[in-house]
Amino acid sequence: MSDSPAGRLQALFEGHRLTPTQRRIAHCMVRRAADVPFLSSVELAELAGVSQPSVTRFAVALGFDGYPALRRHLRESVPAVAEEHAVHNEYQQAVLGEIENLRHLAELLADPAPVERAGRLLAASRPLPVLGLRAASSQARGFAYFAGKVHPDVRLLDEGGSMLDDRIDAAVRAGATALLCFALPRHPREVVDALAYARAAGLTVVTVAESAFAPVAAHSDLLIPAAVGTGLAFDTACAPMLLGRVLLEAMADELPDAQARLEEFDTKAAARSLFVD
Repeated sequence: MSDSPAGRLQALFEGHRLTPTQRRIAHCMVRRAADVPFLSSVELAELAGVSQPSVTRFAVALGFDGYPALRRHLRESVPAVAEEHAVHNEYQQAVLGEIENLRHLAELLADPAPVERAGRLLAASRPLPVLGLRAASSQARGFAYFAGKVHPDVRLLDEGGSMLDDRIDAAVRAGATALLCFALPRHPREVVDALAYARAAGLTVVTVAESAFAPVAAHSDLLIPAAVGTGLAFDTACAPMLLGRVLLEAMADELPDAQARLEEFDTKAAARSLFVD
């Protein structure tokens, strides 16, 4: 388990049966791990979109006498960062938050087994459907673009609607065994429903999500978390993007002809003067 603030919070929540509201609070705390030790119960409730009594009940569910006891525990176990944040403007804080997310991802990858397992699953699926809607569509599109250079059949699913299940069915009929999903907040209901449908159709679902408490977790066979930044009006997703590239590397390692495919692409690109550099 990571020794970062977010990792310590994850460890604190493990083993507890949390209600959907409590999972929402836990998710919010992980996303704001550096700030949580300094938030009041009212402030945490506002950030999580729940009531203040829900925060109190959440602390009790974790085994504390109340939220003040939980906050004292967090202040003792999470390094103080209030002074650091005070000297930076909001734009700098957003960048520093992403740096912390990347650091947490690096610590997570100290155990490469989940990524290596994902690489094997993705490489073996022919075709390989890659799902990402709304905020996650750019992550899915970027992965599919590069994956298509080494994988023989990548199918991008970046549009919702009534045909999404049809496209999953088509992939299954063509021989797909796994589906990769990028899921970022706010989570479209279509994504949750699509993953449930994909698993019912026999696909193994590999998911990149911002937290192990994300709504898609219940419909994922293998979820690898990569936190998003929440310091700006719109979330930032540097860590999920980088995790996508890591998964590409792991998948390419499992494809014996990956290097030959890349060399073939480069030869054709040069012949077509495809790039100016």
